[in-house]
Amino acid sequence: MFEIGDKIVYPMHGAGVIEAIEEKEILGKTQQYFIMAFPLRKLQVMIPITKVSDYGMRLVLNMTAIEQVMNMFGQGEIDRSITYKQRFKINTDKMKTGMTKDGAEVIRDLVMIQKEKPLNSNEKIMLRDAMQFLVSELELSNSMTQPQAKDLLQDRLSRVKTAG
Repeated sequence: MFEIGDKIVYPMHGAGVIEAIEEKEILGKTQQYFIMAFPLRKLQVMIPITKVSDYGMRLVLNMTAIEQVMNMFGQGEIDRSITYKQRFKINTDKMKTGMTKDGAEVIRDLVMIQKEKPLNSNEKIMLRDAMQFLVSELELSNSMTQPQAKDLLQDRLSRVKTAG
């Protein structure tokens, strides 16, 4: 179970910190909620403690695990047999998992495509979001500043090959 002060990742929101556990009555039902702050989006989110596993919330990975994930940036190929719509759905599903590896695959694949041709506006937004989520996890896992985390990510992305 999670505790106050835990650094967590919440799918589609990025990395944050559990600031409090409070009992609230909402829609006539009283239950305990995690109160989480997400610095990336300057957002505070409440989720019922009983629903945490349903939402895919997890602890932030340690730096060693994140480094292993980022090592994949220099590996892999793009599946050219799928359409843009199929790729967008696959990438959206990966982002919804909140798993660092899945987000890193989205980043790698979109950067590969971007090196070959411009991304459309939806893919640009997805790439930006995936990069922001990874930066937010880097910040919390290694107590980095946002600029340091962005620099580290850019350094690792320099290893991405072209799609061709």
